[in-house]
This record gives sequence, C-alpha cells and structure tokens, in this order.
Amino acid sequence: MTIHPVSFSEVMHLEQHGPDTWVGLSPEYRWGRIYGGQVIAQGLGAAFETVAHNYVPHSIHAYFIRGGNLNEPVRYEVDRLRNGRSFCTRSVVARQSGGAILNLSCSFHIIERDAEVQTARMPLAPDPRDCRRREDDHMGSIMDRRALTSPPGAGRSMGWVRLLDDLPDDPRLQICGLAFTSDAIQFDAARSIHPIQAPREEYQEQFMGASLDHAMWFHRPTRADQWHLYEWDCHGLSGARGMTVGNLFAPDGSHVATIAQEVLLRERRSR
Repeated sequence: MTIHPVSFSEVMHLEQHGPDTWVGLSPEYRWGRIYGGQVIAQGLGAAFETVAHNYVPHSIHAYFIRGGNLNEPVRYEVDRLRNGRSFCTRSVVARQSGGAILNLSCSFHIIERDAEVQTARMPLAPDPRDCRRREDDHMGSIMDRRALTSPPGAGRSMGWVRLLDDLPDDPRLQICGLAFTSDAIQFDAARSIHPIQAPREEYQEQFMGASLDHAMWFHRPTRADQWHLYEWDCHGLSGARGMTVGNLFAPDGSHVATIAQEVLLRERRSR
C-alpha cells in the first residue's frame, strides 16, 4: 500500500537509491495524476543534492513527457553535466515503470554581488485575504490559491498562491517550494481567449488540458510559505497550444521570478 504525503515538507522528503538517484512519493491528487509542479520541485531537490551550497539555481527548463501514476514512486536520476567555477549544470530525468515522465535541466550560479535593478512592476491586486478560495481547489493541505477572474478575451490571469507549510529558513527548500507553486494558475490566461468559453464545471468535458513544457528564471530569494502574486499573459493559441508568460512578485513588490509555459488546450471532438 502506497503512503501518500500530505504536506509540502513530506513531498520533498526524497530517499537516495544509489549514486545520484533519489525517489519521491506523490500526494493523492483528486484529478488522478501527478501535479507537474511536484515533479519539477522534486527534480530540483534531487539536483540540489549534487551541488555545493554556494550555488543557487538561476534557471530551470522542463518538458512534461507523460502523466505520472500517483500510486508509484518517482525515480529521479541526476546527470552532472558540468561543474564550473561560476556555473554548474544538471540534467534530471524523472521515471516510473511506464518510462520517463519529466526531463529537467537546471543551471546553478554562485552568489555574486553586483548591480541590483528591477524594472518589472507588481500590478495592483486585492489583498489575498479578500479573495475567495475556489471550492473545487484540490490542493487541500499543501497549497492555497486565490485566482482572480479572467473575463473572456482578457488573455491574462492573476492570482495569489502560497504553501501552507511553515517552512524552515532553508533557502533550497524555499526555492523548491517556489517551483512547486509555479504550475498553479496559468491556464486561465489561455482559456480566456479561446473562441469557446466553457463554464468551469463543464471545462473537462469540452477540453483536454495539460502543461507541455515549463521554464523558470529565479531573480531574488523569497519565501514560498508567504503569499506571492502571479501575473500571466497568453501570447496566443495555435495548434491546440497556448503560450503563457508570467511574473512572480513577493508581497513587498520584489520581482522574484519569471516563468514561461506552453499549455495544451485541445477541444474534445466526437469521433
């Protein structure tokens, strides 16, 4: 019988299984497959185990290959591609018995003190405590999401997100937490510009949706267990795919990350 983790800290408990290989478990998500942000966070956590502590990730690039089985452990195999004086690179493949489910590239950079300039500006948004949590949110005990309404044609989505764990002052765990939340609320930006506007309760019957690939650039340290504001723009739909680009802001307005993701938004058609 599989024991499913119920908190982010439990999700990030990885067991080492041989050289540069770690294994993680999945919560029992109600939609029946592994959440993409989880395999990114666990894969990054496995890569961290092979990197010296004076390196921090500045970018990650991931391809979601197939849906993961909730009742089977995920095996993370790390390849040490390069160790340089300023940068090091890791490749991580997440596998289950059916094959690879994620291919993740991570680039790490030593902490350098240099010019500090921010041009991205945090948009105006209501306080997260004034935003209602969706009744159909299935992240339960792990993550709290407060998505704002994206009217038809907007091409944008915005919302607040945070982990529910009180995490320790471990910068590596906080970065993994940020990666975990980064796959949370981008779909509404793409849905809002589709010619067919399906009500949320009918969406799964009319469309098949999935995250295809995911890139994230880390700019400044932050805490994933505090509220963060996501702002997403959809750059268009083509071939049943939507291109979304987003910024992530800490509560004080600091621009902590930039995210890009291509999503599948395929209309279900009768045969």
